[in-house]
This record gives sequence, C-alpha cells and structure tokens, in this order.
Amino acid sequence: MKTIRVAAAVICDSLREKKKIFATAKGYGPFVGLWEFPGGKIEAGESAEEALCREIREELDTEIVIGDLIETIHYDYPDFHLEMTCFWAEVKQGSLTLKEAREAKWLTAKTIDSVDWLPADLTLVATIKGALASS
Repeated sequence: MKTIRVAAAVICDSLREKKKIFATAKGYGPFVGLWEFPGGKIEAGESAEEALCREIREELDTEIVIGDLIETIHYDYPDFHLEMTCFWAEVKQGSLTLKEAREAKWLTAKTIDSVDWLPADLTLVATIKGALASS
C-alpha cells in the first residue's frame, strides 16, 4: 500500500494557553466537507516543519510558529497509508485566508466534537481536547 507523508498544524490561539484551535473543512476530493487540521504533503527533501510552513502559507496565506510535536498518526485509508506528523502552532502573521478549504472554525474543548472529522484527524481529537481543557 502506498504511504503518503503529511504534516498537520493544530493552530491554537496561543502556544502558552491553548483555549481554541483552528480547523478547516476540505474543499475538494473524496472527503470534501469533512474537517481536518490544516497542512499537507511533505515533499522530497523537506522536513515536516518545512512542509508545514509551506503548506500553511499556500493554503491559508499565513505564517506560523511551530510548537511542540503532538504525535505522528498512522492511519490506513482504503487506498493508502497516511503518516501524519502533527504539531502545535500559532499564527505569526497573516489572516488565515481560506484558499482551498470550504469552511473554517475556531473550536474549543466544548465544541471540538461538533464537526465531522476526517478519520485520521479524529484519532487526535481526544488528545487536543485534553490539552485545551487543561490550559
């Protein structure tokens, strides 16, 4: 099975005191309308952090500060294996302009379960929820 390596940003309002996170709904492809943590494919020769900065610039017209690694998720979709490296991040500059996503929301520990997450991203929601609740 083909492996696709991606990097994802759990963009929060503050790396110090995480109260809410930014999520996007896919605007294209077989999972259109499902929610995810923004990011994208890691290209040959790129680190996960470099790919993440590039993808957020391309998709959201925003520069981010990357924080701690949260987790690397391994998930088998029907047609490929996903390896998703997830980092905390916060906005350095920019306006989080949607260039590819259908919709976006800031979610709190109370509202994080209110959207339909992509299966791989859903595996991270409990961890994120716990971090938001404890901040």
